[in-house]
Amino acid sequence: QVQLVESGGGLVQAGGSLRLSCAASGRTFGSYFMGWFRQAPGKEREFVAGISRSGITLNYPDSVKGRFTISRDNAKNTVYLQMNGLKPEDTAVYYCAADLGSGSTWPRHYDYWGQGTQVTVSS
Repeated sequence: QVQLVESGGGLVQAGGSLRLSCAASGRTFGSYFMGWFRQAPGKEREFVAGISRSGITLNYPDSVKGRFTISRDNAKNTVYLQMNGLKPEDTAVYYCAADLGSGSTWPRHYDYWGQGTQVTVSS
């Protein structure tokens, strides 16, 4: 089992940047495919980014492509989400998730979830 704790959220003006971190407990972090999702009020949870054990990333959705970058440091048991050029529509709770399988853009494929961190982008 793995526990995930996100950090780095906050309030930022449009055009600004934030870097989210997700620290994982346990020795098997390197065994998991990791993903970032977000959920705005009244909306479904949305895939943002995913990265394999070896660092290969899934295609980013058009909504964040060119602005967000996922990375991981297996030695530190941490996955990151660098967010640049933030827009008000990026406002949401951001979650990291761990998948024992091969990764997916579907939330239901993931086995473990963090508690989320709020990102608010003001216009």
